[in-house]
Amino acid sequence: MNEQLVTKPVLRSVSSPASPVAPPLRQRWISGRGRWLAILALILLAAAGGAIWWSLSGTSTVHYTTVPATRGIVARTVTATGTVNPELTIIVGSYVSGVIQSLSCDYNTKVKAGQVCAKIDPRPYQSLVDQAKANLDVAKAQLEKDKANLVYTKINSERRQLLVTQQSESKDVADLAKNAYDQAQAQIGLDQATIEQRQAELESANVNLGYADIVSPVDGTVVSRNVTQGQTVAASFQTPTLFLIATDLTKMQVDTNVSESDIGGIKEGDKATFTVDAYPARVFEGTVTQVRQSPQTVQNVVTYDAVVSVANLDLALKPGLTASTRIIVDQRSDVLRVTNQALRYAPGGVAGAGTTQAVAPSGAGTPAGAAKISHVWVLRDGSPVSLVVVPGLDDDNFTEIVSGDLKAGDQVIVAATSSSGGGVSAVPPPRL
Repeated sequence: MNEQLVTKPVLRSVSSPASPVAPPLRQRWISGRGRWLAILALILLAAAGGAIWWSLSGTSTVHYTTVPATRGIVARTVTATGTVNPELTIIVGSYVSGVIQSLSCDYNTKVKAGQVCAKIDPRPYQSLVDQAKANLDVAKAQLEKDKANLVYTKINSERRQLLVTQQSESKDVADLAKNAYDQAQAQIGLDQATIEQRQAELESANVNLGYADIVSPVDGTVVSRNVTQGQTVAASFQTPTLFLIATDLTKMQVDTNVSESDIGGIKEGDKATFTVDAYPARVFEGTVTQVRQSPQTVQNVVTYDAVVSVANLDLALKPGLTASTRIIVDQRSDVLRVTNQALRYAPGGVAGAGTTQAVAPSGAGTPAGAAKISHVWVLRDGSPVSLVVVPGLDDDNFTEIVSGDLKAGDQVIVAATSSSGGGVSAVPPPRL
């Protein structure tokens, strides 16, 4: 039997000098947390460095919006609404009452002075005329009768007086004859007064008969007719309006309602422009011919009527149109002007704006009586430069530049935008 030699391995612990001894559990945990904090710090440092690099390496550009300073008109105006009316409108009414027998005028009828436009039934007034004529005839006949009696009483009185002188008649009989003669003379005066009275009655009746014909008092155009044939008009308490006649439609006026806060600047002779809805693209020109002193109060708002006269040769304007009126109360022609937005602009806080240079106006300084000094910004070699100017008249769109170094054609800055990196940001609003 063969015996096999079995060798059993012997286990021995061998310590390597390169392998340190494992630390305890608490020490291993603290060491792991420190590594995570270091990694987090490195990440934050990298993000901050990237942001700084981005801000330093990115380019920022300011874009300016400019408009040129120009020469032109600066006009201060007062706006108001009004109504277009003929300069003179005649109201044709009826003095007498009655039934409209006929009509001969209608809307837009051209009429002449004295032309009959309507006729009231004249029969009642014709009868009054006939009666007045009869009364006048009676009075005249009575006068002739009393004249004959006057002749008789005169002869009788003279006869009685002669008999008294011859002592053939008593004095009393002569006095009675003289009294009759005196009464006959007085009766003649009474008859003459009665005739004048009857004549006046006849003339009054003829006047009323004439009023039965409704006539135009002027040359013009009928713009309104308020009566129809067969209608009864009553003139007992108030004269009825039958027609409105405009004397001349080629001369119109706009009655504007100007508020009490603006009426102080308006005077006769001021130029005015207005538009109407019928012709929105057309501007009509007129002149203020009257500023009426009569106030009108509507809902506690006090307004005054400023009358603007305008020529209407082509008859485009019609009575009653509503007009939006601009009355020029002050105007400067051929002056240096800038938009009002330029005076409100200031580039404060704009990144990349560069160094601005304040330039004083040439000359001895601000003129005497100047109300204020303002600044405008212009582009000089791509950079904004502040110029000191003295503003004048302002019309809500443009401002007159009275003095300063600003010249016509200078590019005045009115707005700016700043672009940085990949985006564009609007410049903060200007300082007022």
